[in-house]
Amino acid sequence: MAPNIKLGILLLYMVACYQWSFGQEFPNGKIVEQSIELGEKYYRSGLYNEAVNQYKKALDHIDKKNSSHVLIDLQNDIGCVYLSMNNYSAAKLFFEEALQGSQQIHYQKGNADAQGYLGVVHEKQGDYLTALSFQKRSLDIFTNINDQVGIALINENIGSIFEDLQKYDLAHTYFTDAYQILKGSDTKEEANVLNNIGDTYRKRHIYTKAKEYTSMSLKLSKQLKDYNLLASAYKDLAKTHALLNDYKNAYISKLASDDFHKKALLNQNADQINTLQVAYASEKQKSQIQLLQEQNKVIKANETLLIVTFACSSIIAIILLIYYSKKRASKAKLQTYKQRTLQAELAKKEIEEKNLQKDIQLKTTALSRYSLHLSQKNKILADLSSTLKNIANRSNINYEKKIKEITKEIDFNLKQENEWEEFKVFFKDIHPNFVKKLSNISEENLSPSELKLGILLRLNLSSKEIASILRVTPDSVRVARHRLRKKLPIDSKEDLVNFMLAI
Repeated sequence: MAPNIKLGILLLYMVACYQWSFGQEFPNGKIVEQSIELGEKYYRSGLYNEAVNQYKKALDHIDKKNSSHVLIDLQNDIGCVYLSMNNYSAAKLFFEEALQGSQQIHYQKGNADAQGYLGVVHEKQGDYLTALSFQKRSLDIFTNINDQVGIALINENIGSIFEDLQKYDLAHTYFTDAYQILKGSDTKEEANVLNNIGDTYRKRHIYTKAKEYTSMSLKLSKQLKDYNLLASAYKDLAKTHALLNDYKNAYISKLASDDFHKKALLNQNADQINTLQVAYASEKQKSQIQLLQEQNKVIKANETLLIVTFACSSIIAIILLIYYSKKRASKAKLQTYKQRTLQAELAKKEIEEKNLQKDIQLKTTALSRYSLHLSQKNKILADLSSTLKNIANRSNINYEKKIKEITKEIDFNLKQENEWEEFKVFFKDIHPNFVKKLSNISEENLSPSELKLGILLRLNLSSKEIASILRVTPDSVRVARHRLRKKLPIDSKEDLVNFMLAI
């Protein structure tokens, strides 16, 4: 007889002995219900590993023939947990099982959920066409069964895909359709879709509308007291204020976003601790009850039943030993997979870092070209102005009045600071902390003109180029450099330009 058959017979014998001795059956349905409930609590608290363990415990005990709908929903739930853990391959496996099962038994909602979740997986992996295909099939099913919440969520998912594809008009249409369903529900979903609508307006440069919808999301998030939503709304509001050149409110909103983000983390940590404490207390209480029951049974049992119980316990111990051995092997495989995933992520980050360096080099080159253009433009305008003034001073020319008007207009344009302000914004993108560091290390307060000189020296421009940009003589630039040098902690032998480049 094969070992597995022997083990099966022993197991059946053990169950028979247990039922005969104590007159009870294994409460599989209760285990499934409690495990799913506990898994949901862990998932909401962000305790993903614990949630997976509880859901899989329910999966192990579920009656797969008579609980088909529950089984499919459970498979979708496990997939969602893996999706939150960014374990897309595992998530995809469970969603595909749920999809196949729901199609076999014609469970429409389970089918629609699985299709939508698979769309999210493909979106996260950058496969947008496949993602759209799954989401649209899900939308058709939810429409057929008239599930309004499902329709709204899938519309939002499709909008998110089009937003990733930078098709903001289409994204806006789907987000708006979702909002029409969720409007007035006062839910997190409504706040989130309002924020998405504001995002599409901002990305299409319709800043007033963007501010309006983001503010609506912020108001609802305050009402819901959801720190994550508040952090997201303030972050998007900061972006909109910045694009409207309202830097004061942009800074205030950014600080608020950071503050609520910290509060969200603290709140999540507290929730996780409370969930674990409740779970521990529940498990402890169950253990105490079971212990009392076992003691009562032992008192009532005779010697024969004790022997049978001992034999059954031995078999249970063997089975548990085999089970935990397999579980340890499974955990070892999972750990190996996680290490490989981490290595892949590190390789991806290295590639992103290289791309970032290339982008910085391109921006630096563009900034140099911009500064050279600014220098040449000022020189040309200055020369032109001087020539026109000379012509205007000649008495034999009849266009004296017109030339003087042109000269005044050119001089006026030369005095404008718009291009310099644009230049500073461009410079700040490449060297965001330069002006702050330069001001901090200076031994005396630096004037605006000295800070401007420091910026031009940081670009490694010659005195002649700087003189052209600032519309002064090269001698004036040398004097200004000397005065700036005195205010800085720089060695007498060190070159000023090299000092600026090192900041």
